Amino acid sequence: MITLHNVTKTYGPVRALVGVTCSFRERSISVLRGPNGSGKSTLLSLLGTLARPTSGRVDHGDLGSDRASVRSTLGWVGHDSLCYPDLTGRENIVLAATLQGCPVDTAFALAARRFDLGAFADRPVRTFSRGQRQRIALARALIHAPRLILLDEPTTGLDATAIDRLRGVLIEEAARGATIVMSTHDDTFAGALSVAARREDIGGEVVALDRGRRVALDPPVA
Repeated sequence: MITLHNVTKTYGPVRALVGVTCSFRERSISVLRGPNGSGKSTLLSLLGTLARPTSGRVDHGDLGSDRASVRSTLGWVGHDSLCYPDLTGRENIVLAATLQGCPVDTAFALAARRFDLGAFADRPVRTFSRGQRQRIALARALIHAPRLILLDEPTTGLDATAIDRLRGVLIEEAARGATIVMSTHDDTFAGALSVAARREDIGGEVVALDRGRRVALDPPVA
């Protein structure tokens, strides 16, 4: 269980989060909802230890109580893919697998199957389309079977086929025990993912934010 206890986060005069309490369990897919500027990315940053609460507490449970422990089992894809542009897609994934101590050939083969990494993976990332970069970023983030997966608008740039693949991959990751928290404005994707998760008995929360505060869902989730 990962829990935010009455967390407030300020940046100077800006209150990005105000008194937010929520929990995320293992084997779950949770969705952060809200307009731009509502605090979704800040909440992900707190979960990923890139930021610390101004007040309140983030408890990462058995992932550990220090940054190094949490980050060792974290997979994260943000707005920017952060892939090395002059490396190929394959080299980006192989580098991540090497740093994580994963068998390189096996790890790349799995990534290529999951995200349909065709011949484009052997070109430099700087030549990729937005969707191709996103597929490499997602594959790289999941290469080490992380226990905590944070995704900020993961469908950005993806076509319908790639989105379907991503949905299947996230169900697989949650089914093996991962805690997944994502923000998305793609309601169709979020809805289909929720249906698939319930079918596999995978849990999850919907955390709605507005101007930094947790609010009731409208309409409420059944």
